[in-house]
Amino acid sequence: MAVNAHPEAASIPAMVWQRVRARGPQTALRKKDRGIWGAVSWAELGARARRIGMALKQAGLRPGERAAVLAEAGVDWICADLGILGAGGVSVGLYPTDPAATVAGVLRDSGAVLLFVENEEQLDKALQVRDACPALRRIVVFDMKGLRDFADPMCDSLEVFAATGDARADDWEQGLAAIGADDLALLAYTAGATGAPKGVMLSHRNVLAVVRAAAALTGQGPGDERLAFLPLCHMAERIFGHYQALYSGTVTNLVESAETVPENLREVRPTAMMAFPRIWAKLHSGVAIAAAGATPVQGALYRIALAAGLRAADAALAGRRAPPWVAACGWLARRLVLGRVRAAMGLDRLRHAHVGAAPVSPELIRWYRALGIELLQVYGLTECGGLLSAMPAGSARPGSVGRVVPPGEVRLSEAGEILLRGPQVCLGYWNRPDLTAAALRDGWLHTGDLGEMADGWLYLHGRTGEVLVTAGGARVAPAAIENRLTLSPYIADAVVVGDGRTSLSCLVMIEHDTVEAWAQGNNVAFTGFASLVAAEAVRALIGREVARLAGPGAIAAIRLIDRKLEPEDPELTPLMKLKRHVVLGQYGDLIDDIYRAA
Repeated sequence: MAVNAHPEAASIPAMVWQRVRARGPQTALRKKDRGIWGAVSWAELGARARRIGMALKQAGLRPGERAAVLAEAGVDWICADLGILGAGGVSVGLYPTDPAATVAGVLRDSGAVLLFVENEEQLDKALQVRDACPALRRIVVFDMKGLRDFADPMCDSLEVFAATGDARADDWEQGLAAIGADDLALLAYTAGATGAPKGVMLSHRNVLAVVRAAAALTGQGPGDERLAFLPLCHMAERIFGHYQALYSGTVTNLVESAETVPENLREVRPTAMMAFPRIWAKLHSGVAIAAAGATPVQGALYRIALAAGLRAADAALAGRRAPPWVAACGWLARRLVLGRVRAAMGLDRLRHAHVGAAPVSPELIRWYRALGIELLQVYGLTECGGLLSAMPAGSARPGSVGRVVPPGEVRLSEAGEILLRGPQVCLGYWNRPDLTAAALRDGWLHTGDLGEMADGWLYLHGRTGEVLVTAGGARVAPAAIENRLTLSPYIADAVVVGDGRTSLSCLVMIEHDTVEAWAQGNNVAFTGFASLVAAEAVRALIGREVARLAGPGAIAAIRLIDRKLEPEDPELTPLMKLKRHVVLGQYGDLIDDIYRAA
């Protein structure tokens, strides 16, 4: 059934229930467990979400009260989220990598009355902080492995909890009809300039406006398959990915773990994929490393084919027709060599490819275009549900983040800040009227991003507080350089510094696995992470990569972060991106040493 065959629902759970009634036994989700992909039908998804929602009502959850989910992406996460929304509650997503202190902060600020946790590890965090969260009344555990003898009056297994929610479908549907479009649906916690979490309030109307716009943009439908491997609490994955899939009928395949993503890609061979630049860059790096380790003949064939593909890609990205010989060579390269590269990556069926949540290097888009994949940039922020503009399919504007997605409207302030208004703009910040008043003025959302418009195309120039002004007066957007550097298979992320200085320098977080493999292959001695990054050969390798990607002389000096950072560390976002403000604070002495040495 086509997406537009349904009357437009007022709320997220009502929209999903329409699909449940229409699609019944068809597959909605797949989850790989112990090496076997198992299907979850729409009927089963609806029944599980309904049982959890009715159990929440039985437990006393009132409309507008908050319930949180602390778990990896999975079927239980999805059903808990839909159950919360269907019960009239507000769903709060927590990153599974969040430390106990962050969990406590979000639960306390949101006033969550119930918390779903995945397993023993996440339960431990909840038990550590529950005394500091006075509103919390109940904890529900998805997976009771290792907890057979555990007993606590505040805690239940999901199986026991959901069993209290058996009810007739019409009772559930009556409750869904009572949920208004302007009712609060999600609290999405995002770090501000100081790193303190703030809860972005998104209504059902906000979310569905983005979902409908995304579905129209991508053209996804019931014949499409996607692979879900990003945290569901991130708005780009949750709305542009997951909710859009439910809206359009796209089958979502849930990976086993982050480590199995390459294998799962090859198994599922998705037709639709949205990922952050780091994911696309890691896939590119994997091919680059494989090509470097291939036989001389294989390596030569790849380089020749890639050169032909890049010539054809350059013509397409420049918006001009390639000369016949260039087009023919590009087609032949994809047919004989680059198509096999795509198949080896699991991307041979890919038709809808999007990159978002952070700026992406034009070189990365160019490389994928050479392979025959049109990687389209999507730009947005949590405050507008993750979608403000997007590159339309078949268009080519290198460096642009595309056109404004209807029904949103964009204008620029006198200072060049991007302002947005439309039904996707959030209600404000939970418990923060000061931040709400600053961000929402005269009906316009002040995004904090600098940009320009040219012939209807939007270009980003960095965050308002992140543009560097060197001692010579040059204005530099560090994100553009940092994104180019992550094209290296040896650089995970970087922070460019130089505000008020005579030159630019860079702190680099290495891609540990690939640097370690390079060191082993080049007989570089090391005993651990610290000695690896201290090795002169490794520093020289990263120096060459920085010079190659940033341009000769663009970065005067580099320093490698000498500690292996984990997702729980304050320097990293849950998506393993360096937090600029934290890095500048924690590594201030190192930055000063760079310039003293110079």
